[in-house]
Amino acid sequence: MLALWTLRALSAGGLGVIGWQFGLYISELSVEREVFLPWGLALALAGIIIGGFLVPYLILKPWRMCAKYISSVPGSALISGTAGLLVGLIVASLISIPLYTTSGWLSWCLPVIINVLLGLFGVGMGVQRERDIRAIFPGLDTPNQTNMSANGPTMSSNGTTSHDNGWTGKADKVKTPKASRNGNILVDTSAIIDGRIADLSITGFLEGSLVVPRFVLDELRHIADSNDPLRRNRGRRGLEVLGKLRKDESVPLQVLDVGVENGNEVDAVLVQLAREMKSSILTTDYNLNRVAELQGVQVLNVNELANALKSIVIPGEELRVNIVQEGKEVGQGVAYLDDGTMVVIEGGRRYLNAFHDVAVTRVLQTAAGRIVFAQPKGD
Repeated sequence: MLALWTLRALSAGGLGVIGWQFGLYISELSVEREVFLPWGLALALAGIIIGGFLVPYLILKPWRMCAKYISSVPGSALISGTAGLLVGLIVASLISIPLYTTSGWLSWCLPVIINVLLGLFGVGMGVQRERDIRAIFPGLDTPNQTNMSANGPTMSSNGTTSHDNGWTGKADKVKTPKASRNGNILVDTSAIIDGRIADLSITGFLEGSLVVPRFVLDELRHIADSNDPLRRNRGRRGLEVLGKLRKDESVPLQVLDVGVENGNEVDAVLVQLAREMKSSILTTDYNLNRVAELQGVQVLNVNELANALKSIVIPGEELRVNIVQEGKEVGQGVAYLDDGTMVVIEGGRRYLNAFHDVAVTRVLQTAAGRIVFAQPKGD
């Protein structure tokens, strides 16, 4: 508010003096010297009014619009665009040196046109290389990923959290805010070996760029070179998935040159890197999921997504299933739905290796997935 009134006063005073001087100039041109009084007062008063009321809006509104636009541009885009602009202006200056020797208006018009065109071209080329700048400076965050605003919850000294709407609650009931996202998704080794991210990327549900750190590639290579045939096949499958993602243009894939120092765990470095980059982690590792969430990192768990997309059955619903094996308890039979959901049939052992109608009794949701309990129809 003080800055606004200061700008009003300076604008009013400056335009008032300019109006007064313009009135003096008009009076000097006039034959009658008395004409200065009405012209001088009128122009000075008009300058004060325009400077006090109109000029601040003409200055502050464009300034706020420019500041808002700049704050909405990622830091990597600002750096790359500025670097491209400098390179374009340097090249334009070198090209314009011989043009200054021309005669007439061409000596200044052509250099101005060349500087404007090459400057805009440099900005465009710099923005196109934003991804390279982001790879060099992974800590650069995008404008929408700044810290929480003043409207968010704040922690008080007595261990409670307060909000602007007047609500106050205990600190242990407030969920820790997750780190903001900048469009990058760090991929864990488990998610690569799992292979479903390749099919998920084709669907278009993944927004942003998949970032694979170099230490994840190193871990994947060690698994592929393992003496254990099972681990070796898993590692090779992961490399094939990366090759498939590289060929798929729907989701950008980039490799971040970040290694792991001796003695550090891959999961710990991955979580720390996600915190610095303000990125999400794509994984199927339950332990990594929990550790990352405790540190405020958003996790995209493929298993949780698959469980959420499984078909929903309710108690009392009838299903026709193929009982393929015995259950853990006596007399139980086990069947599987088309989406892989396990169905445990009480007393279904006598229908082993046959299709039978069952009625759902209850549904159990676990961390590993959904289990449906049923009984043979008619029993």
